[in-house]
Amino acid sequence: METFIQTYQDYRKKIKAYRYFGWLMSWDQETEAPDASIEYRTKQYQVMAEELYKIESAPEYIDAIDHLYASLDRIQDTDLRTEIKHAYKQLRVIKLVPKDELIAHQVLVSQAPHTWAKAKNENNFEMFRPTLEKIVEFNRKLVKYLETPELKGYDILLDEYEEGFTQKEYDLFFDTLKRELVPFVKEVTAVKQKFSRKLTHSVFPRESQIKFSQYLIDVFHYDRSRGLLKESAHPFTSGVSSTDTRITTHYYENNLVSSIFSTIHEMGHAIYELQNDPKYDDTFLHGGTSLGIHESQSRMYENMLGRSMAFWKVHYPKLVELFPKQLKQVSLEEFHRYINRAERSLIRTEADELTYALHVMVRYELEKGMISGKIKVKDLPKKWNKLMGEFVGIKPKTDKEGVLQDVHWSGGMLGYFPTYALGSAYAAQMYQAMNKELDIEEALSSNNIPAINAWLKEHVHQFASSKSPKEILLIATKEAFNPMYYVNYLKNKFQR
Repeated sequence: METFIQTYQDYRKKIKAYRYFGWLMSWDQETEAPDASIEYRTKQYQVMAEELYKIESAPEYIDAIDHLYASLDRIQDTDLRTEIKHAYKQLRVIKLVPKDELIAHQVLVSQAPHTWAKAKNENNFEMFRPTLEKIVEFNRKLVKYLETPELKGYDILLDEYEEGFTQKEYDLFFDTLKRELVPFVKEVTAVKQKFSRKLTHSVFPRESQIKFSQYLIDVFHYDRSRGLLKESAHPFTSGVSSTDTRITTHYYENNLVSSIFSTIHEMGHAIYELQNDPKYDDTFLHGGTSLGIHESQSRMYENMLGRSMAFWKVHYPKLVELFPKQLKQVSLEEFHRYINRAERSLIRTEADELTYALHVMVRYELEKGMISGKIKVKDLPKKWNKLMGEFVGIKPKTDKEGVLQDVHWSGGMLGYFPTYALGSAYAAQMYQAMNKELDIEEALSSNNIPAINAWLKEHVHQFASSKSPKEILLIATKEAFNPMYYVNYLKNKFQR
């Protein structure tokens, strides 16, 4: 037993090192690498991917995992036991997917975000379509390679991002949202709210927006010694340990609130990983336990904390200080109404809290169709626009505003999107549980965000991925998942 454990740990050390280098390359590509560098970088990435594959597919490593999995009841360390379960599950890809197909796909998705960004910039879906067709075809093959008696088709991809959630459970969840929220959203957004032109038509200089994002870093106690903020086309969080988790945002001079809430959102993700117990850094358990739980943290920070009146009573004066001309005569109350407005919009990342989940439902329906073969990639723009009309009540006029707006499919991440809506629902349930033990409004009013961070660390963050999503929810809320917390939260907040 001890020999197999040592072998496993030796290989784990090498794998984590290679993944670290891959992570650095990816971070560089998404933040500051020059366009002309992509071809040379791809060559190096391919060499590294092949070397990593050799390590991950080494018979000695696979044999160690197989033996340890067969002897789980003899492993005393519960974290190692959990890790072996995860490792055994991940071995299915190495064991069952042909090497040439897997490496070709890894190389493809290392290049695809660049192709997607160019297609989006030029508003040209046809430029991205051949790449996306290859990605979808690989995923359709993947589910065939990995299917089990319990999991088949799209369920295989869903389970990769949210263990224990299948199409059956997501369908029940989204059916609840369709029934409870779609008509409510259409009612609430039927009349467009009016706001001062200073908010809607001013130019907000990029440099001042950067200063406010840097101010927010300190407000939320995002540790500068273990994280940093840069710019990218699509805001994201990227980390490898409790000592290095980085975020990006973007700045639009005609949209002040975009950078504010992108920054807060990504800090929610990053604080989660920075507050993992450091004992997990050298294991495969570091990070969030699932995409849904991860998203619950970012959505809670962004919406439930970051859009609250209690928060802005403290921090609005700083915003006015940085934008004195633009926010002159814009009251705190009007600003608060503005950042919590509900309207039919086209872009998911800019969508308000009420309509956000409906944007996710569009992608969920499309992914189900692509994996089943009922929807062809070439038909995505038309299908996208139709579903946006049905769920959100608005249709995009361009592919840049529609099917090309998200980076995720270019990274091969099918099965990811549904976790965004699930995360918002988790957040509502966790927020209520936290508020029973901690007066959240008081903490925000007194600028005591460390108290909120501490509660979340104790009940969610410290566990990294040593607990399943359902276990984390039970620890944090003492209840199983209940989407009505989310529905009731939204109806209470947006009822007019």
